[in-house]
Amino acid sequence: MIQPFIRNHQYNLIQKQMDLLQQTYRTVSDPKVVESVRYSAESKTIEAFDQVTGVQHEMLAAISNLKTAEDFQSYGRSLEPYLTPFPQVTEKQIKKLFHKNKKLALPSLATIPYERLTYLGWLDISTNKMFLVYDLNGQIVGIEGKFTPLNKKGICFICNKHEEVALFSAVTKSRPVNANSDYYKAVGNYMCIHSDACNKNITDVTSLEKFIHSVI
Repeated sequence: MIQPFIRNHQYNLIQKQMDLLQQTYRTVSDPKVVESVRYSAESKTIEAFDQVTGVQHEMLAAISNLKTAEDFQSYGRSLEPYLTPFPQVTEKQIKKLFHKNKKLALPSLATIPYERLTYLGWLDISTNKMFLVYDLNGQIVGIEGKFTPLNKKGICFICNKHEEVALFSAVTKSRPVNANSDYYKAVGNYMCIHSDACNKNITDVTSLEKFIHSVI
């Protein structure tokens, strides 16, 4: 039996490759171009995984065999049982992550689709703060920071899509040797205000993990 092995961002990447392949079938008549896109879809899908078993590799490589709309729909559904859900964190765990925040506003955990989550993010409008919870190599970590809305769309550094963004700025915990007591350094970037949109778009966690490492 194949255990779940596909993370949300990897599933998003597979969906993106399926969309590109479908678009190619609809708009391109040159068989060489179609074959090139088919090969690219298979390669990028498999490269999104560090290690796969023979059966997993066969399952992922099957993307290159899709042709009809029914094929694509069926393939997408066939992968859903193998999605690795985000850890179902409890209110107690979240409060522990942000223990210095005595008036922490919590998200509604009961309504979260954990299978389609790369990170858990939410806003506290009353304090102009943004919170982010992530599973970093098996350890649940939390980051909080100030958010400044742009009131317009921009490129999110996490999902690299054009969405409504805010400047998320967090104080890094790292300190130079011999730094004085009032030293601090903030790191920030533009990210989606709505984490549900970001979680639907993200296809790579490199930028997200680099940012988290720079803070913690």
